[in-house]
Amino acid sequence: MILLRSILFNLLFYVGTMILCVLGLPVLLATRRTGAYFGHYWALWTLWLARWTVGLRYAVRGRDNLPAGPSIIAMKHQSAWDTFAAAALFDDPAIIVKRELLAIPFYGWYLRKAGMIGIDRDVGAAALRRMLKAARAAVAQGRSILIFPEGTRTMVGSDAPYHPGVGALARDLKLPLVPVALNSGLFWGRRHFLKRPGVIVVEILPPLSGDIDRRLITEELRGRIEAATARLTAAGTALR
Repeated sequence: MILLRSILFNLLFYVGTMILCVLGLPVLLATRRTGAYFGHYWALWTLWLARWTVGLRYAVRGRDNLPAGPSIIAMKHQSAWDTFAAAALFDDPAIIVKRELLAIPFYGWYLRKAGMIGIDRDVGAAALRRMLKAARAAVAQGRSILIFPEGTRTMVGSDAPYHPGVGALARDLKLPLVPVALNSGLFWGRRHFLKRPGVIVVEILPPLSGDIDRRLITEELRGRIEAATARLTAAGTALR
């Protein structure tokens, strides 16, 4: 049954996304905010589709930990589900994505229109400077920056290092840094075709204190996200 439901989800997702991309072409001539709305509702549709076909639901904890103004949202990354959730659960974030995604026909066009920030895989000094410049422009528009600090999807329980970009953002922008933990990999694993029913829990943690030494900010962020993720993973595993 899980296999059949996963096949149904993938079929409807790809066909539906293709249809929406074609029907939404006029959005590419509209404002950036219109592009962001289009992406937001596409992401909500995807999350609804996962619930309807697979029985994969989600719950969000700690929304009151989000600051009123722009912030840096550092979100754990275990699954493709996280990319949809990032656009659906937060208000017009400038999401930092791999630059290659911006070159994909249709999908990349909409990412650019929505004002997402592309970063090179090598994460050299020039790439960081370009990322920071784009991030400052997004913050000037009143938007938050959302980054997956590991830089890529990781397996449940993995001990991957965090991307230096998150520390650079914290030092340069001097905005509240909000850790976000989740357990999505239990239900929709990295590079796994099967999607399992259940409830993905997303937990927005309190922002890191401005008193923390900015040279140690990445280490502190990692400790908080990984501890909360381990707790959510253990709870989710016990319910499966």
